[in-house]
Amino acid sequence: MSTRSVFFAEKDSPLRDDVSRLGALVGDVIQDQGGEELFQLVEATRRAAIARRERGEEEALKTLVCDLEPAQAELLVRAFLTYFRVVNLAEQVHRIRRRRSYLREHRPQAGSWLTVLEGLKQSGVAFDQILEHLDGLLLEPVFTAHPTEATRRSLLIKELEIARLLVRRLDPSLTPPEDEATWAQLRSEVTLAWQTDELSKTRPTVGDEREHVLYHVTDVIYRVIPPLYEDLEAALLQVYGPDIKPPDLPRLARFCSWVGGDMDGNPYVSARTIEETVGEHRRLILDLYYRELIELSDHLSQSAARVAIEPEVQELLDDYGGRLPEVLGSIPARHRDMPYRVLLRLMATRIRLTATQSAVGYAGAGELEDDLRAVLRSLEKHGGRFAGAFAVKRLLRRVDTFGFHLAALDFRQDALLHRHVIAEVLTDDRWPQRPKDRRTRRLLEVIPKARERPDAEQDGAETRRIVEVFRAIGRLRAGDARGDGTRDDGTSSGRHEAHGPFIISMTEGADDVLTVMLLARWGGLLEGDHIPLDIAPLFETVGDLQAAADILEELFSLDLYRSHLAQRGDRQVVMVGYSDSNKDGGLAASRWALQRAQAAIVEVATKHGVELVIFHGRGGTVSRGGGKTHRAVQAAPPGSLNGVLRMTEQGEVINAKYGLRGIALRSLETALGTVLLATAKPKGGDPRESQWNQIMEEVAETSRSTYRGLVYDDERFYHYFRHATPVDVIEKLMIGSRPASRRAKRGIQNLRAIPWVFSWMQSRHLLPGWYGLGTGLAEAVEKYGRDAVAEMVREWPFFQTLLGDVEMVLAKADLRIAQRYAALDESVGAEIFALIEKEFRRTEELVLSLKGQHRVLETDTTLQRSIRLRNPYVDPMSLLQIDLLRRWRAAGRPEGELQDALLASVHGIAQGLQSTG
Repeated sequence: MSTRSVFFAEKDSPLRDDVSRLGALVGDVIQDQGGEELFQLVEATRRAAIARRERGEEEALKTLVCDLEPAQAELLVRAFLTYFRVVNLAEQVHRIRRRRSYLREHRPQAGSWLTVLEGLKQSGVAFDQILEHLDGLLLEPVFTAHPTEATRRSLLIKELEIARLLVRRLDPSLTPPEDEATWAQLRSEVTLAWQTDELSKTRPTVGDEREHVLYHVTDVIYRVIPPLYEDLEAALLQVYGPDIKPPDLPRLARFCSWVGGDMDGNPYVSARTIEETVGEHRRLILDLYYRELIELSDHLSQSAARVAIEPEVQELLDDYGGRLPEVLGSIPARHRDMPYRVLLRLMATRIRLTATQSAVGYAGAGELEDDLRAVLRSLEKHGGRFAGAFAVKRLLRRVDTFGFHLAALDFRQDALLHRHVIAEVLTDDRWPQRPKDRRTRRLLEVIPKARERPDAEQDGAETRRIVEVFRAIGRLRAGDARGDGTRDDGTSSGRHEAHGPFIISMTEGADDVLTVMLLARWGGLLEGDHIPLDIAPLFETVGDLQAAADILEELFSLDLYRSHLAQRGDRQVVMVGYSDSNKDGGLAASRWALQRAQAAIVEVATKHGVELVIFHGRGGTVSRGGGKTHRAVQAAPPGSLNGVLRMTEQGEVINAKYGLRGIALRSLETALGTVLLATAKPKGGDPRESQWNQIMEEVAETSRSTYRGLVYDDERFYHYFRHATPVDVIEKLMIGSRPASRRAKRGIQNLRAIPWVFSWMQSRHLLPGWYGLGTGLAEAVEKYGRDAVAEMVREWPFFQTLLGDVEMVLAKADLRIAQRYAALDESVGAEIFALIEKEFRRTEELVLSLKGQHRVLETDTTLQRSIRLRNPYVDPMSLLQIDLLRRWRAAGRPEGELQDALLASVHGIAQGLQSTG
């Protein structure tokens, strides 16, 4: 498996060597595990794929991969997938290598704390101002269980071990025998991965998804949080001088999850899973603290005869020793004169008892922080600054970040389901169809009088299920649930809430927000007369985004809701959805609707004196809001950040950004640095923006009408989609705990955005990421002139980001292969594909022309290289998948070898393109 046809810059030559040697290793594994015949098939296929790319020779590749026996086809896919696995990891480890190179050579890396702070200092931002901005800074990644991560956890663990072995090879002191031993271990891990089924034969449960997500939090993020702050402190001292007092940095990151609380379209998430999830979060974090306290106890062996301790440490020793006499008695006599060791052992026991809700346990994370600070003060005062203080500071930072909850759990439900519940309880069958203003007036009458409902037998099952969710949230807040005693009582531990906001999917009016207030009251979720819950409307479609500001204006004008907000600190979370708005109107219309909606809701919030937090519901692909975080932040409307970036992290993105500690640290650093830069140096208005807005308005509207004209208005299109993509295979993948459709109806309107995008990615169309934009750009160029539109590309961050993202999608698409998928639809495939191809060529020509380029990714050699490394292995799998699809459908879509081979091909292409839904 050669890299000779791929260009590597000099700085990337170590990556070329890694990929070459890993490719040879994969070849050895294939030969060993699959035999010589499979190895020769793989090599012949690879060579034919390169010939197809370089010389247009199509038939040789098609002959090799078509009509294979299903078992042989699956093995071929597995061979290519194994290559992708090691190449993906090699590229990630190369990022770590490059970071180390920057640090070793004392060169600032783009996006690092050092680069950001030096830029801010040069622009006149003083140290005290930096501290003020840091005080308001918060990054909130929200991990979700959207079914886009097709890799089993057992394989993710093997991938992590492969990555760790590759990182080990970065050590220049390794001897040749040690390096060879590392390669032997690498071969072992790659072989074990080969012998492990790629896909589960059963659909994952909510518990499985929870385990998958929390693995990244406990095994990776927990470890890198202290270095994140240490690097910032070091950068501050380097940039602003050694004479500044090292700052007591505030908490900059808080982690959240939807897994176990996202009920939207998932019948398996309920009050029970909410309580189980919060309990599991608590159990995991307390176990991490226990183990770290035991390690600290073993480490801090200072003897009372050698060092003094502060009186407060002695008081804690006396107090906890009295409360835990058996534990104190079990400590060996030889350790009794080691005060820190004894105290930390007693603190570890208190943590264990906290998990059982014992009265001797900690009441909240604040108490543990107080104990650790007492130990730290004593160490720093009595010669322990370089004898244990560092490790105590690290644990303190973790407790400050994760509390006793690990990750706050958000809740989400569909607004339409809530409307049906209200209809049942208010005995009004026409409630969902009534005008929104009428529903609002009725709710304003009912809410003040509403009290907790008894377990009414007349309520239907769905009503009881919904009301019980709010009861469960109430139990969590009261500390009575299995697992969390955290309270929002204003104490130091009150910052660590175990839950986040309640998100309302498909919000269409103010009544949808008021409905949650009523349901909360029915569920007894009250503290006094206050509902202790942030309620976040989610605006998803283009129409809903356009209406968002008016809905918030109505809400903020209601005395009832303003009273609720006053109790929540006059802070409103608003979620904006990238996925459904894209599916609804295409990429350009979606991005513009999101941009305009954010600007409008900022204006409304400012007018009413409400602190706004915009929650970005982004997926992994460009079609679902994915892309580079720093570009998205730079393109955000003024006033939409305010130092807070809350965004979903979904599917394969979680593993890509948080799978390795070095990558996770870099991901958090660059995200926070970008937000700090945008907050400390907000961009000013540009007098040209009024014209740019006008041009973009027309681009978006034309793009949307073009997109909807095909996707929704052309009655042939749904047939094309069902035949020219493997959506019917994707629906059979056991990669998520919830159905592919949001509601129990057919059609594109009700299909979730994830399988929609996943299908187009697999068929190499990538249609949601570009369709319609070409026509929109063409009309703008014709009306305003090429120079005016090109100026927007050069000068306007929003437009730069839009076209940059589209360029990446165009590079990954392959219309020659997409045409073969189109041929699977024998009735209308040729006609629909002709429309698609025409728009693709128009979009590609205009994007390149406006950016002044001759080919896509002309200025991004890293992504160019990444795509070229994979194409010789993705292309054969695409042709193989087309052949398997034709045979499987002709046979009536049976379970068995054909379907298994197809499922493997879906996973293989996803790994190769590094994208799913």
